Amino acid sequence: MNQPSPDHVVLGLLAAHACHGYQLLEYFHDPDHLARVWAMSTSQLYAVLKRLEQQGYVAGRDVASIDAPIRTEYHLTEAGRTSLYLWLNEKQPSASIRRVRVEFLSRLYIARLLNVPTGPIVRRQKAACQVQQKLLEAQRDEAAPGVGLLALDFMIAQISAVLQWIDRCEIVTPDGVEHYES
Repeated sequence: MNQPSPDHVVLGLLAAHACHGYQLLEYFHDPDHLARVWAMSTSQLYAVLKRLEQQGYVAGRDVASIDAPIRTEYHLTEAGRTSLYLWLNEKQPSASIRRVRVEFLSRLYIARLLNVPTGPIVRRQKAACQVQQKLLEAQRDEAAPGVGLLALDFMIAQISAVLQWIDRCEIVTPDGVEHYES
C-alpha cells in the first residue's frame, strides 16, 4: 500500500484561499490545525506544490510585497477543484488505521474549512471500518490458536476503537461543541 499523500490537503487549503508556500506551511506546523496529522517540511511542501503544478491542479503567480521578497502565490485550477471534490467524496475510503488517522482527519479538516457537510464523509468512513471489522471477525472465527489469532484480536480491538472514535467525530464540531452533523 502506498503512503498517504498531502496533495489533496494542499488543494483544500488553496480552495479556501490562494497563498504562498510559507502560509501553507503554517497549517502543517500549527498543532491546532494539521501538525498532529502531517509532519511536513518546507522542502516536502514545495515538492508537493511543484507536483500539483505539473499536474495542472494549481497555478502559481509571482506577487510583490513591500516588506518581503517576491513570492509565488498558488491558487487552485478547475482541474484541482475537481480532484479535490472527488477526494472529499471518496465513496470507499480505506479502513487502514493509518489512513483513517491521516486521510480521514484531513478530509474532515478540509471539509470543515470549506463548509462542506461532514456527515457523509463520516458515514462513508464508518461503513468502510465496519466492513473491515466484520472481515477480521470472520478471519478470527477460522483462526487457529496462536500468534495469528492474537494479531487478529489486536486488529479487531484497533478497528473497534476507531469505530467508537468515528462516532465521536459525528457529534464534535471544530469548536468542541457536541451535536450531530448531517
